[in-house]
Amino acid sequence: MSTIIYTRTDEAPLLATYSLKPILEAFAGAAGIEVETRDISLAGRILAQFPDRLTEEQRQPDALAELGQLATTPEANIIKLPNISASVPQLKAAVAELQSQGYDLPDYPESPQTDEEREVRARYAKVMGSAVNPVLREGNSDRRAPDAVKNYARSRPHSMGEWSSDSRTRVATMGEDDFATNEKSVVVESEDTLRIVHVGEDGTETVLKESLPVTAGEVVDATFMDVQALRTFLAEQVRTAADEDVLFSLHLKATMMKVSDPIIFGHAVETFFTDVFERYGEALAAAGLSAKDGLGGILAGLDALGEQAPEVRAAVQERLERLPRLSMVNSDKGITNLHVPSDVIIDASMPAMIRNGGKLWGPTGEEDDTLAVIPDSSYAGVYQAVIEDCQANGAFDPTTMGSVPNVGLMAKKAEEYGSHDKTFEIAAPGTVRVVDGSGTVLMEHAVAAGDIWRACQTQDEPIRDWVKLAVSRARATGDPAVFWLDEARAHDANLIAKVTEYLQEHDTDGLDIRILSPVEATKLSVERLRAGQNTISVTGNVLRDYNTDLFPILEVGTSAKMLSVVPLMNGGGLFETGAGGSAPKHVQQLQSENYLRWDSLGEFLAIAESLRHLADRDDNPRARVLGNALDAATEKVLTEDRSPARRLGQIDNRGSHFYLALYWAQALAAQDEDAELAQRFAPVAEELSAKEQEIAAELLDVQGSPVDLGGYYHPDEDKAFAAMRPSATLNAVIDGLRG
Repeated sequence: MSTIIYTRTDEAPLLATYSLKPILEAFAGAAGIEVETRDISLAGRILAQFPDRLTEEQRQPDALAELGQLATTPEANIIKLPNISASVPQLKAAVAELQSQGYDLPDYPESPQTDEEREVRARYAKVMGSAVNPVLREGNSDRRAPDAVKNYARSRPHSMGEWSSDSRTRVATMGEDDFATNEKSVVVESEDTLRIVHVGEDGTETVLKESLPVTAGEVVDATFMDVQALRTFLAEQVRTAADEDVLFSLHLKATMMKVSDPIIFGHAVETFFTDVFERYGEALAAAGLSAKDGLGGILAGLDALGEQAPEVRAAVQERLERLPRLSMVNSDKGITNLHVPSDVIIDASMPAMIRNGGKLWGPTGEEDDTLAVIPDSSYAGVYQAVIEDCQANGAFDPTTMGSVPNVGLMAKKAEEYGSHDKTFEIAAPGTVRVVDGSGTVLMEHAVAAGDIWRACQTQDEPIRDWVKLAVSRARATGDPAVFWLDEARAHDANLIAKVTEYLQEHDTDGLDIRILSPVEATKLSVERLRAGQNTISVTGNVLRDYNTDLFPILEVGTSAKMLSVVPLMNGGGLFETGAGGSAPKHVQQLQSENYLRWDSLGEFLAIAESLRHLADRDDNPRARVLGNALDAATEKVLTEDRSPARRLGQIDNRGSHFYLALYWAQALAAQDEDAELAQRFAPVAEELSAKEQEIAAELLDVQGSPVDLGGYYHPDEDKAFAAMRPSATLNAVIDGLRG
């Protein structure tokens, strides 16, 4: 029996699963394929950490750890949907919801004082930020827009905001005293165990990390951000935005970079509201209100200040009414760019701004130019290069533009996304050292109290595999492959040496393979993009995230429509299904209007690749027939405009699933590779076609009324299934096929 592991995640992708997975189970069963679910949702991850506090019925296995082990085996076939990379406010909200449902979970200790509180916080730390992806990604990433998606975007282009050469939008970044400029990097010659220690000015040694195992050929980096320089920089940008009367917007990755970026976010909140924190900082701290949780968390907790609360609230409002204007997440609700750290994620927010003509939304709902503040300069130049191109040449044209697919280095927690357990907010001035097993100091930095220091690792085997995958994609497509590496950056210089060496292991005759700095690679890519040409971006882990949102949002309107394949290094397959940045808004709309706009196209594409992987691995030709027919059905969903529409009265996510099932059954009935399969699905196709109007009416009739899901992070199963499978007619056909 072949098996597909379908992940249960969060928000809109989770709700869509209640509708789509029964269809997948019914069709896959025809090829002897079982579809199993593993819960890696935020709620599931939280519950898995506290079995000692739960009843036997409430306990949940650690599915993420199980899948992490599976990903290292040839048997892995995992479909990974977008999940919440939780910020502290999201974690607290999920814990509160689970507590209200009867789960005996401890509160998240903001400032742990006892060993018990520190142990609780350590458990919660395991589920925050990028807890999922580094565990599952035991391979490198191949992400691209399928031809069907690209062709659809060209024939039905999405809206693009107009750019003006007079646009004042630009990126502001530090360029010194930040992670990029303070970076040091070494290549470890042999297997070893390193230590990270802090030596105070009085000689006191504090071990920050006792054991840091490394392998031969591994690239190890260390760097820090000077927090005083950061605060000076942020204050300068607040003044600049006020002087230029443009919106002030902050762009970070406070979810995936779950240790460093929330700290930076907190400094931004304190700097923007300097007068508020100068007057009330001690009172806020005493009430447990932290700038790291954002303005929203502070305002929500002001009642703890008693009589002083109205005074603080008025001070915040007075600051908001002065220049500069803050960009808004939701101006109608007064939610600012600094409200919640997880609301503004750079890889989604910057492309959206560029697509919108360089404009964001201000306090009164006005669109205006913005000063986009990206403190660390490692990759900020990429966005500035695209902005400058748009200011010079206008908006991109989806009907003619080329594509920028990506090959991303991400296996085995490569680069910054593996830095969380090696990131520290420095307690006292001194020196942080990385020391090898013999006591030799490999790297060191002089640091001050409050500085953010971190180390990263990139193993040699994933680098070699990354180069191999890049050459493979260049050979398969004939497109140039550009490694986005800057010889002036310490980490990149070491990677350039390895890339140059490992390229010699492959036949590159006739291939156009280059190494350019990220800024120069961006300029080349957008030039070719405008000429209708494709350029493969070969990048590290963070740029992989940035590029696989930036270019798809410009090319096809969304990153959710990308095909994302992760060939696992030990022979298995991980198939990812697009981005989930808009998932919270979709859930809110379902709850208020019983309408889910989430587009499951990414799931359709991933399922087809998963089926073909099973066909090859398990010698299951019927799985290939299913996969190819699914691709045909997916293309018909696009060409027939059966994707979720934008407003009530039209088909939503559930309607698109119905049409996928109809077109999939029709494709299987029409194919001539497997007569038995065609015979099995012919009556299904006929019945679904005959009952199309009845099913469509049942799906549309439920729209317009509020829906009770029994929870946001941990919905009630019965209520969620009822909401997402409202057509009794469709359910009868699908459940009959499932047997």
